[in-house]
This record gives sequence, structure tokens and C-alpha cells, in this order.
Amino acid sequence: MAKKLTKKAQEDPNELLENPEVLADRLSRGEAFLKKNSKILGGVLIAAILLIGGILFFQINNANQNEKAQEEMFQAVYFYEQDSIEFALNGDGINPGFLQIVEEYPRTDAANLANFYIGSIYLSERNFTDAINYLEDFSADDFLVQSKAYALLGDAYLETGNLDKAISNYKKAASSEENKYFTPKYLFKLAVAYEEAGKTQEAISTYGEIEEKYFESYEYAAARKHKARLEGLAAK
Repeated sequence: MAKKLTKKAQEDPNELLENPEVLADRLSRGEAFLKKNSKILGGVLIAAILLIGGILFFQINNANQNEKAQEEMFQAVYFYEQDSIEFALNGDGINPGFLQIVEEYPRTDAANLANFYIGSIYLSERNFTDAINYLEDFSADDFLVQSKAYALLGDAYLETGNLDKAISNYKKAASSEENKYFTPKYLFKLAVAYEEAGKTQEAISTYGEIEEKYFESYEYAAARKHKARLEGLAAK
């Protein structure tokens, strides 16, 4: 029978390595613990294996589903680019449309991108509620694409009269990653939304940002004009 450990042995890790009696006592206690809890430990091990296996299966299956969805979505993208909106949404009877891609391949990158296409189509058809629903479900790492989605959401919310949401999305579009091609467009939309909301000073400031930073942009002249107009109204 192993001797009771001294206080020194319990506290000194070197004695555990150097004293055979201390080491034997620790090993015997560990063996007893394993015997007593073998069923519990076995269950934990099996659960861990099943969890890891499930994660790997999900990742592999999702990758396969995404590849298949991208192949099937090719024709819908072609229809979209050719302005064949009905076929793009619902398919042509042979190839699936964006709506079917979203339904059959949820949680894939292809379905995520299909949300963007669907949202933009519904927006062009003035179906603002559905446009918002699909665009809200879209996200992208590419800042240009994501900024475009924010701007489209801003357009949809502006049309529905939700000015706070419109302003919020235009601000995100304009500040996502500034560039001379798209940022002035989004800033102009933001200024218009501020005007609609009666926020004159914010509108003046936003038009002014275009005037100061983006003097080569298409929006520059219009921004100067509207800024001067609002400043004149504010001065009265």
C-alpha cells in the first residue's frame, strides 16, 4: 500500500520525479480514476469524435454543394446580364434561376451571391420589401461589392420612406473603402437622404465633402449647386 504523501511531496514537483513511492502513488490514483470513470471518459471521447466528424462532413458537403450551385447558377447570371430578368429569377425550365439556387443551396457562397442578384432585380421592379429582404441576407468580403449592396439597400429604404435606414446604409457604402469612382456617388445619395430627412446641415456637409475631395467626379457640379442652394435657404 502506498504511503501517505508528505506535505513536501505534495508541493515539490521534483520529488514526484525523484521519489519512486510518490510516483507510484500518483500512478495508482490515476489508474483508479480511469477505472471508476471509464464509461464517462469513453462517452466524452465518442462525443468528441462525432463532433469532429460532423464538422468535417459539413465542411466537405458544403464545399461540394457550393461547387454544384455555382455551376447551376451560371446560366442565371447570363440571363441577368442579358436583362432576361424573368429567366434570371425563375429559370428557363431547364436551368434554375436565382430563387431556386437560394432555396436548394442555402449557406453556400453561390446562394449568398444569388441574394445580391435577386435583391437588385426586385429593386429595379420597385418591389422594395423583397429587395430589402434579399439584400439584407447578402454579405461580401469584397468592399466594392459590399458597398454596392449597401447603396442598393439605401435606395430601397429611401423609397419605402425609412430615412434612418437609408442614411445608415448610404453612410456605410460611402465609408466602406473610399475611392474616387464610387464614393462620390454614395455621398451624393447620402446628401439627398439627409435633405429628405430635413437634416440640412448634414446635407450641406456631405455635399461639401464631394466638393472638397472629389472635384473630378461627375457629382461635383451638382454637389456644388445643391450645397449653395441649401446654404442660401439656411441663411434666410
